[in-house]
Amino acid sequence: MTKKSNTTILNSLNDRVNSVFLGNKLESAITFVSTTTGTVATHKIADVTGVVAMQVFAICGTNLVGASTIEVGTALSTAALIAQTTGTDIDANEIWHDASPDSSIELTSVVTQKIVTQDINYKIGAAAISAGVLTFYILWSPISDDGNVELA
Repeated sequence: MTKKSNTTILNSLNDRVNSVFLGNKLESAITFVSTTTGTVATHKIADVTGVVAMQVFAICGTNLVGASTIEVGTALSTAALIAQTTGTDIDANEIWHDASPDSSIELTSVVTQKIVTQDINYKIGAAAISAGVLTFYILWSPISDDGNVELA
């Protein structure tokens, strides 16, 4: 994160840089097992305190297995960060940021920045995910004085 200056123009540029390149990064690899991390349920990825700006996406390390759906969001908006997707559509080396994972290269602009005030979860529906690996990346920056994100 860049530091503030004494000039208005530099401060404006600084605010734009900080809003595009969020100052903190968290990484969490989830290995799906049908009886634990892959059950039909909501599973916590990160604890959020206060108000933060964030971007969330995942990289698939191993194809997901199971006739399930998966989405990422908060308790109030379960698919607000990554739209609901059929689990078997997420294949190794693909970037998952929307309902149609299909590429190993994406523009950084496709990962939208959101204002978040609740914990981040992934939700599995329909059936368990019995195998596969997703690594979630959370880029974030505090907005409120108590804004913070920690892996669950």
